[in-house]
Amino acid sequence: KAMCSGKLQTSLLVAGYFVYLLVGAAVFQALERTAEKQEKMAAAQMKEAFLQNFTQLTVAEMEQFMKSLIVAIQNGVYPVGNESQFEESNWDFSNSFFFAGTVVSTIGYGTLHPKTAGGQIFCVFFALFGIPLNIVFLHRVGKMLSLLCKKLGKFLYEKGMRKKKITFLTLLFFLATGILVFLCLPSVFFQITEGWSYSEGIYFAFITLSTIGFGDYVVGKQSDRKYFSYYRVLVAIWILFGLAWIALLFNL
Repeated sequence: KAMCSGKLQTSLLVAGYFVYLLVGAAVFQALERTAEKQEKMAAAQMKEAFLQNFTQLTVAEMEQFMKSLIVAIQNGVYPVGNESQFEESNWDFSNSFFFAGTVVSTIGYGTLHPKTAGGQIFCVFFALFGIPLNIVFLHRVGKMLSLLCKKLGKFLYEKGMRKKKITFLTLLFFLATGILVFLCLPSVFFQITEGWSYSEGIYFAFITLSTIGFGDYVVGKQSDRKYFSYYRVLVAIWILFGLAWIALLFNL
């Protein structure tokens, strides 16, 4: 009965956690997408005006253009290519879900952030409740995985293995499995999808799962590459379960 109750609580927690992320993603998308579209249109107009008059610009006007260009890039607007690229949003559902995941996990790459007053206020409250929820979620998933460790240890103990050896082998098994599943294999995937080297993929995976999040490498940000739908959603789910694996290592 206690086991069934524990499983029900875990199921409700996991479901509630993902619903929280989905709702957060939908709200961020609704609050930020219109403002981003206006910003992209302004950047396109700035680029067009520059191309028409660049031979006649004064030094001061050129300096102002460079400042405006830097601000646009910092805000995630890259005025390159044709106008069709401006129709692609940084706040589509996939990107919004990815952003919500990086907020509650405290990775915070810094490459995507809310710029409207409503988005910023919502982000404060979303993080305020989302970060504790994320800690509880990771703790519960880590606890579930640690039960698998105990079952593995019990199986080895019944085979006549000593406890110290069992502890070492269990830790080694989950460490090696996690490194393979959450670092090595995803790095191959990032190498193919992003065009990074394998070492860059390893670097990105480690910096992400350690929640350092420099932001120098971020998935789905290269304008010259085509990504499949919900690519960043899958990466966000990889991050969440990768963090759960790290929580398991702490439990062990």
